[in-house]
Amino acid sequence: MASHATASPRTNHGGTVGPMRYRRLGGRGPEISVIGYGAWEIGGESYGPNPDESAVVRALHAGFDAGINWVDTAEVYGMGRSESLVGKALRTTDAEILVATKVAPQPVGSGFEPARVRRACERSLHRLRRECIDLFQLHWLPEDESWPLEDTWGAMADLLRDGLVRAIGVSNFGRDEIEQCLAIEHVDALQPHFSMLHREDDDLLAWCGERGIGVLVYGPLAYGLLTGTLDMSSAFDASDWRSGSSPGHSYYREFFAPDRLQGHLELVERLRPIAARVGCTVGQLALAWTVHRPGVTSAIAGSRNPAHNRQNAEAGDLGLDDATLAEIDALLG
Repeated sequence: MASHATASPRTNHGGTVGPMRYRRLGGRGPEISVIGYGAWEIGGESYGPNPDESAVVRALHAGFDAGINWVDTAEVYGMGRSESLVGKALRTTDAEILVATKVAPQPVGSGFEPARVRRACERSLHRLRRECIDLFQLHWLPEDESWPLEDTWGAMADLLRDGLVRAIGVSNFGRDEIEQCLAIEHVDALQPHFSMLHREDDDLLAWCGERGIGVLVYGPLAYGLLTGTLDMSSAFDASDWRSGSSPGHSYYREFFAPDRLQGHLELVERLRPIAARVGCTVGQLALAWTVHRPGVTSAIAGSRNPAHNRQNAEAGDLGLDDATLAEIDALLG
């Protein structure tokens, strides 16, 4: 693992704390902070009313100041609003920040036809006000599989060769689809859903790591559940999917439906003594555990709150010893 850490770490009971760590993205990518900023929430449409733009910029800058050096966004986050806000934050910081974004299939996104993939890239570049995207990703597989994946991935490879992007990756793909892509051009990164409460892809993460494919985990805090700040009485704005306003939402059913929520919160309570002994919050413990999983390059965590972003970034300093990792794994079962 490559690292920019230079200072001597502080040692706690079960963990060590030092400067932000950095890891190379796959076999040929840049070095990125082990905590990245996730910009889904700042798009506004899924997490309550649209946030104030100046507040969003301050929130991103707080993460940058704490050592985060990359942002993950997508064309569908707020239908371009997230990318535009990221672009604004990047224009007002002196930090060198890398940007990852994504193109989604129709009807939600631009589509996976080769010409549409290129057009989506160009539009993202315009919203971000960048000349090159550091990592461009396919967001998820279309349900109807109407366009051959080989053609779509060939279009991604063309963007790489033409210098519009520096690396290409996939999100929410399985091993079979990744292997199809690898036959055409190297996959620089996979972005899977993964956390203490959603561990289905554990083997896939390690498989990617063995093949020089970076792994950028989204949802490592289980949408707030693993921060340790929620309980059964927590309420959300009606436009926030966590409120249950869309009870068919798959993430709501998995995490916040009443029959699941109580068990998740009980796990959080069992994690509190470990976090206290290590000297961190439950959320920081969850992030640190995630980036210790085999194959994981970085965990994506985002907030509109500057203090929360600084706190998330501090988890990038936290190393957990083998005994602590084993204790957590025993709790998870």
